[in-house]
Amino acid sequence: MHKMSLLELLEFIEESIGLIQKRFTAIHSPDDFLSDDDGLEKLDSIILRIQTIGEALKNIDKHHKGFLEEAASSDYWSNIIKLRDLISHHYVDIDAETIYMICDEKMGELKEHILKLVRQL
Repeated sequence: MHKMSLLELLEFIEESIGLIQKRFTAIHSPDDFLSDDDGLEKLDSIILRIQTIGEALKNIDKHHKGFLEEAASSDYWSNIIKLRDLISHHYVDIDAETIYMICDEKMGELKEHILKLVRQL
């Protein structure tokens, strides 16, 4: 990822969350990811976006120490960055159930935190 400003990184994350949420609308269970090529494409594209969100957050954390903690705990952000590392280095260990749970239960909360950070700029 080329050097982006803090605002650009946050906007990229917000856009990525929106794309994940859009692609997830047709998914009603983890099996929907695995049922056909369309589901597998959605799974792969969502995983890639989750990975890039983690990379953007890693860059923000590296270059703007303490900024992310204005919206959530360091453990919260660390877990997302660790997920990025897991996807990058252990892709075969990622399963549809985990991605389903992340999309279903975590994306809205992440979006709220990102919007809070954008408003602080």
